[in-house]
Amino acid sequence: MKRMQTMVVSGYRSFELGVFQEKDPKIKVIKKVLKTTIQQYIEEGLEWILIGGNLGVEVWAGQVVIELQKEYSELKLGIIFPFEEFGNNWNETNQQVLTELKTQANYVNAVSHHPYQHPGQLKNHSHFLLTHAGGLILVYDDEYPGKTQFLLKEAQEYATENAFIIHQVTMDDLQNTFFEDDSV
Repeated sequence: MKRMQTMVVSGYRSFELGVFQEKDPKIKVIKKVLKTTIQQYIEEGLEWILIGGNLGVEVWAGQVVIELQKEYSELKLGIIFPFEEFGNNWNETNQQVLTELKTQANYVNAVSHHPYQHPGQLKNHSHFLLTHAGGLILVYDDEYPGKTQFLLKEAQEYATENAFIIHQVTMDDLQNTFFEDDSV
């Protein structure tokens, strides 16, 4: 198996999961699954996690990476926004969460160095992430469509011609984690 040095993590936005507070128990389950999954890849040589900064799975993955860095100092977090000023229109609480994550990340940049102008910036962002990683950890279930379906479709197309792993975490995976673990 090809050594996986960089992986992208994405998935549902918080609103798609009906998560509107940091204390929602769904977050704990998702973070636990992300932590276990990322740890498995660290054992295989994973060094970088890239996220786009979206509220939900991407931000939670960033928080998991920061936590994992205490145990795995070689693990790095890169936040690659689709465009400049990403998140500036969010409410103050969500902006604070993103700002805190940015200060702890090892690398922060944007694919487009202009504020949002057109949907092409989002497509360019997906393409950039996929072509700069060896795989994708995606919290997404085909039975529950969301915005992430576009990234999944693009990743599947990319994987047909490139050595690229798609590790999809489904609702069943999340439910199994919830029922297996009393601490969740």
